Amino acid sequence: MDKIYLAALQMVSGIGSARLKSLISFFGSAKLAWQASRRDLFLCGCLDETIYNKLLIHREKIDIYKLAGEWEKQGICLCSLNDEEYPKLLLNTYNAPYVLYYRGILPTNQNMIAIVGSRHASPYGKNVAAMLASELAEAGVWVVSGAARGIDTAAHQGALTKGYTVAVLGSGVDVNYPPENSKLLSHIAECGAVISEYPPGTMAHPGNFPARNRIINGLSLGTVVVEAAEKSGALITADFALEEGRDVFAVPGSIFSESSKGTHRLIKQGAKLIDCTADILEEYNLELASGKGMVIELSTEEEIVYEVLTYDTPVGIEEIVMKANLNPAAVTYILLQLELRGLAIEHNGKCYLRIAKEGIK
Repeated sequence: MDKIYLAALQMVSGIGSARLKSLISFFGSAKLAWQASRRDLFLCGCLDETIYNKLLIHREKIDIYKLAGEWEKQGICLCSLNDEEYPKLLLNTYNAPYVLYYRGILPTNQNMIAIVGSRHASPYGKNVAAMLASELAEAGVWVVSGAARGIDTAAHQGALTKGYTVAVLGSGVDVNYPPENSKLLSHIAECGAVISEYPPGTMAHPGNFPARNRIINGLSLGTVVVEAAEKSGALITADFALEEGRDVFAVPGSIFSESSKGTHRLIKQGAKLIDCTADILEEYNLELASGKGMVIELSTEEEIVYEVLTYDTPVGIEEIVMKANLNPAAVTYILLQLELRGLAIEHNGKCYLRIAKEGIK
């Protein structure tokens, strides 16, 4: 039960990991620190006057057991540094969070890879992120990302097709941000974990995301950057990875794309250039799933339509009809079949992309 006292202390503005550690060291436990007299708190030397006053006000305002009950009803769990289930890779990083809040199930192995990138991702970038995540998940690797728009979302969605994923938030785990990802976050909580170091109810704030990025890196053996401009949050995650001695991988893009300048700089600085999932897995002596390489057979007309589609530029249905030289009804039916088989996806209404996948015949 000491975890709820850790959480309550950490909810006081100004009490971070360093002050928590000092309070626990002085009083012997989070519970004793929370229950300490005003005099002992004042004299302990762990808090300045402002934070001391904030803590006193905070103690008067909340019923700690009621709070614990509310979180339990919402399916929100706590994990502290001292718990066996605390992720081992994260435990061994600088400034590991004293308390993690999570919905779902914490990973039980250390085979985790982060996939991060631009919020303003291109169709190419999303396609690559989803493909890598799906194949990593199929190989038994948990995919970690930040649930942001763009590359993060594509990575989570790709991983969920074959396995497990972890979303690390810059808000409370009960806050859906961005709002359009509410269903995705619920799905992740059922097939993995939604994690945050911020107490439930904390709204997303720009200042929270760089700290969130260190957790993404801390959970992962390595970080894959798919698309990133020269000033990008994804590069902050890569920097954390390098500081912790973790691997950094980068997916090359167009030399004309602003969203590839950051990834290309990483490659110049020594990040490993990758163009397939095997490039990542070989670093950890892992292999692609045995189902990899299975041939997907296409009919003649399906192959014609499939060849019109590209991985990076959505093609409108009128253009597909013209290039395939088939009637619109046939093209519409074939596109639906390709979507159902995971070979194509509709993008921005009546435009279609290939989904990156090997073994097409």
